Amino acid sequence: MAQHTDQEAALKIASGRKAFVEPLRLGERLKEIRLANQWTLEDVSQKTGLARSTLSKIENDQISPTFTAVQKLIGGLDIDLPQLLSPPRQQTRTMGRRDMTRRGEGQRHPTPTYEHELLSCELAQKRMIPFKTIVRARHFEEFSEWVRHDGEEFLMVLDGEILLYSEFYEPLRLIAGDSIYFDSDMGHALVSVSEEDATVLSVCTRRENT
Repeated sequence: MAQHTDQEAALKIASGRKAFVEPLRLGERLKEIRLANQWTLEDVSQKTGLARSTLSKIENDQISPTFTAVQKLIGGLDIDLPQLLSPPRQQTRTMGRRDMTRRGEGQRHPTPTYEHELLSCELAQKRMIPFKTIVRARHFEEFSEWVRHDGEEFLMVLDGEILLYSEFYEPLRLIAGDSIYFDSDMGHALVSVSEEDATVLSVCTRRENT
């Protein structure tokens, strides 16, 4: 998939329509995390496998990171998704925590292929990362690379129909109500095949510290 040099173009979905929500300001948050840890761009590049030029463009809001890039940042910097999407803060681990997200009030993160709504964002250091996704992609060729990230993933189709492409299996058609559990370090990608863009609920496990 062609790389766009400006943020607006990067957020256009593959069908030509523009995302209807504003992107999160991930660049500022990434830079805040980097500086708080006294990391250079080269340090972050070595930790995540992302090029220094790509990291610089993300920090300066010249491009919007793909979901694959976000997962590389999470894994390489040993943080969870809420930490990347919110200013870093100290979180005391307590028992009996809970975090409710009202309908439509999750944190939005549009990409050219998916539009994610991140759920339960107030709790840091969660063992699971839940999010709802509108699948904008219509063809596998719209992905420049496999989506992959450490851990495991549970996925359920809420509306519409999708094709789940995976690295070691034939494409699998899933309709509303179908669900699947898989190793998310296996390359995978979703495309909508229903008339309307499909919506799925995903729950990913965090990378375990070793």
